[in-house]
Amino acid sequence: MTLEQLRIFVAVAERQHVTRAAGELNLTQSATSAAIAALEARYGIKLFDRIGRGIALTQTGRDFLIEARAVLARARAATQVLNDLAGLKRGSLSIAASQTVGNYWLPGRIQAFHAAYPGIDLSLTISNTEQVADAVLHGSADLGFVEGEIDDALLATRRIDGDSLIVVVGAKHPWANRSKISAKDLPTTDWVLREQGSGTRSMFEAVLRQNGLKLSDLPVRLELPSNEAVRSAVEVGVTATAISDLVVAPSIAAKTLHRVKFDLPRRPFYVVRHKERHASRAEDAALKFLR
Repeated sequence: MTLEQLRIFVAVAERQHVTRAAGELNLTQSATSAAIAALEARYGIKLFDRIGRGIALTQTGRDFLIEARAVLARARAATQVLNDLAGLKRGSLSIAASQTVGNYWLPGRIQAFHAAYPGIDLSLTISNTEQVADAVLHGSADLGFVEGEIDDALLATRRIDGDSLIVVVGAKHPWANRSKISAKDLPTTDWVLREQGSGTRSMFEAVLRQNGLKLSDLPVRLELPSNEAVRSAVEVGVTATAISDLVVAPSIAAKTLHRVKFDLPRRPFYVVRHKERHASRAEDAALKFLR
C-alpha cells in the first residue's frame, strides 16, 4: 500500500462519502474509488459497505482506520523532521579535535554556535592529531580540527586559524633570565615534550630539522600526553618545552613560566573532513560559523 492510498482511505472514512472526499483531496471520484478498490482487492477484505447511495465502514475498516491514521501521523512527523533538519532547527554534529584546538580554541566558538543553533546536538572528543584524522576517516567524527598537517588522499583539509608555538621554561630555569636563545642552545637543557603523533611535537621536530638538529640531539626527559601535563611539569622543574601560546598565556602572566625568544613559525589550524562523505546542513553551518 502507499501513503496516498492511506490518505484517500482516511478521507473517505472520515466523511463517509466518496465524492466529498474526492473534492477535499482534489481528485476525481473515479480515482478515489479506484484507490479504495485497490486496497480491498490487494488484501481480500471489505473496508466499506455500500448501503444504497451511501457507504459505511465495516468492522475491518474501523480497525484499519486506527492504524492508517497512525501511519499518516508518523509520515507527517517524518516530514517535519526533514524540514527541521533543512532549517537547522534540529540535527547533530560530531567533532573531534586535537588538544590545543579542542581545549583552547574551540570551546568559545562551540558555545557561540550552540547559541545560534540550539537545536543542533554537538559532541566533542579530544585526542591528538593522528587520532582525530582516524576518527574522521572512519566516520566516528563529522569534522576534525587539528593543529598539524594531515596527508591522506581521502581527507580534505582547510586552514582556518592558528596559534604560535613558543619556547617556555620554569621560573627557576637558567634561561628565565635570558630573552633569547639560538639553535645551538637547544641541546643544552632538558626538555618535556608532547607524545608522538601530536601536532605540537611534529611542528617542533620540523623546526629542529630546519636548524640542522634532530629530536635525538635533545635530552628529552619526559613525553606527556596533554598540554596541561607538559605545562605543569615545566612550571615546577628546570626543563624547557615548545608549546602553544594559547596554553601557557595564563602561566606567563602569573610569572610561573618564562617565554624565551626563539624563532618558531606561527602554526596554522586546519579543519578536516572526509572527501567522500555527504556534508549535512549542520556541518556546512558549523564550517561557515567556525571559520
